[in-house]
Amino acid sequence: MFRKVLIANRGEIAVRLVRGLRELNIASVAVYSDADRASLAVRMADEAAHLGPAPSSESYLRIDKIIDAALRHGAEAIHPGYGFLSENAEFAEACTDAGLVFIGPPAEAIKKMGSKTAARQIAIAAGAPVVPGTESAIRSIEQARATAHSLGYPVLLKASAGGGGKGMRRVDREQDLESAIRDASSEAAHAFHNDEVYLEKLVIEPRHIEIQVLGDHHGHLIHLGERECSIQRRHQKVIEECPSPLMGIDPGLRDRMGAAAVKVARAAGYANAGTIEFLVDRDRNFYFLEMNTRLQVEHPVTELVTGLDLVSWQLKIAAGAHLTIEQSDVRWTGSAIECRIYAEDPENNFLPFPGKITRLVEPSGPGIRLDSGVYEGWTVPFDYDPLLAKLVAWAPDRNAAISRLKRAISEYKVGGIRVNLAFFTDILNDEAFARGELSTAFLDGFFVRRKPAPDPAPEMEAVAAIVATLSRQKPAAPVVNPTSKWKWEQ
Repeated sequence: MFRKVLIANRGEIAVRLVRGLRELNIASVAVYSDADRASLAVRMADEAAHLGPAPSSESYLRIDKIIDAALRHGAEAIHPGYGFLSENAEFAEACTDAGLVFIGPPAEAIKKMGSKTAARQIAIAAGAPVVPGTESAIRSIEQARATAHSLGYPVLLKASAGGGGKGMRRVDREQDLESAIRDASSEAAHAFHNDEVYLEKLVIEPRHIEIQVLGDHHGHLIHLGERECSIQRRHQKVIEECPSPLMGIDPGLRDRMGAAAVKVARAAGYANAGTIEFLVDRDRNFYFLEMNTRLQVEHPVTELVTGLDLVSWQLKIAAGAHLTIEQSDVRWTGSAIECRIYAEDPENNFLPFPGKITRLVEPSGPGIRLDSGVYEGWTVPFDYDPLLAKLVAWAPDRNAAISRLKRAISEYKVGGIRVNLAFFTDILNDEAFARGELSTAFLDGFFVRRKPAPDPAPEMEAVAAIVATLSRQKPAAPVVNPTSKWKWEQ
């Protein structure tokens, strides 16, 4: 096993990794930008390395700086977390070239699955069902028109090289197709430096269900079941749960989707933890969507229901261990639901709301897990995704998990900034959610059903005015872990 691992990330996932490393008696090295100098991950890690200014392009996305920090601190491996460089094949190769272990899949697997069109071709070759559409990027408007005509409108344009809704356009009429291709290609080029888009039939109001896979470097590959990720806004997940309510309706669906996911991962030469994402239509037909070649934000719900520590297995597999779990060993017990806690204003189009956390009361109690990256007095920076924490509740069944999560939210207090806690309470109280009637269009109906929120407190309106001043304050120096035996880099 490794003696020291560098964490190439920030926020709550960096804290999660510090804890996972400490449980295996592995020293941790956190990296930080100017904005994160006093972050919780930096406070908790055994060592810390400064990367540079706040912009991620000058810090968390600098492969050369991260590799240099790992070598200077004597790390043997790098865990990328998720986001930033986690699915960057060049970064994985740079780690190997520097004599470091990349805690994730082989670079070649990242390359194969990083292109949505290449991933579709792999899925087709593996016998997994895919949404009907082009197998490669669109080459001409004539090809696009012919394909859309054969599929029938509406169709969906998607970026070959990315996700998160970037470069994605719904097209309902042929006369809109050419301009939609132009707009989607332009957005994809800006977001991913690749303007290629492909076209597929739009699945109306599907469920978004993903299958967790886990494999070692010795050819052993299994799945750990599904996560329901259908509740989304702007193609970003909001609430995730395991198991999916759909599995109670069709008990054999998990086995069929799991088998398909393992086939796709094996065809890609995959090892370590990864996720195969599917769309499921109203008739419970499922279609391969894409593969995420990393640990997922929502991995805690799988950990709580299966009892397996994914981070621990990531580290063991990267160190060369055999996966000792057989498919028949995997069990799913109870139900877990996760809320992504953001510094944002749901009543103002989910506008990010950075600033200083003046009060923080965190929930606890039976069945509650909180993966947090903040503390009272911390200033949430402007520069990054405003995810603060992931609040997860486990209980013996879904109804009990919903009740437990509502109780935990009622205990959660955050002062000085706006957060989306009340938004989650409303979702959990929604009758359609309680019935498990979920789809990627869930929030459209929810906002119609939802009662208008009360006017915000007057004092909150003043917060935005002082946020800019707070953000210009000089970052505090790191607070050293008093029990650490390791050196710190100023």
